[in-house]
Amino acid sequence: MTQWIGFAVEGLVAVLLLLTIAYCVALNSKLRRLKADEHALKATIAELITATEIAERAIAGLKVTVRECDQNIGDRLRTAERFAADIQRQIEAGTVVLDRLARIVAASRPAPEPAAEAPAPVPPAPSPAALAPAPDSKAVLAAAQAFAERARARAKGLAA
Repeated sequence: MTQWIGFAVEGLVAVLLLLTIAYCVALNSKLRRLKADEHALKATIAELITATEIAERAIAGLKVTVRECDQNIGDRLRTAERFAADIQRQIEAGTVVLDRLARIVAASRPAPEPAAEAPAPVPPAPSPAALAPAPDSKAVLAAAQAFAERARARAKGLAA
């Protein structure tokens, strides 16, 4: 009987050994896949590091560009403020000159005469244009067309 127990124990050990070998083979294949994944993961990490460095350089470049734009806009704003102040001073000076001219014109006008001594109205003298003969309608039309063509040419010149 002890022989049978020995065979059973040895058989059980052999079966367990076979199961252990099969389990080791399965673990080995899983380890190989993990190592392959590890290499892929390392490659991905290296790519991410490279992309991060590129992004950091791009961000630094954008910061420099923003600083330059900010400085440029600030300079232009200061220039515009100076121009606005100059224009405001010129407008104020123009207003003063206009007021002076208005006072001069008002002072140079004769005082209105009293209404009691109103003389009879004198008919206005005919203007030289009224005395001139009526122009030829074809000549007027040609002159108007020439004027319109010149105006169009000037408008095209301004648009270009």
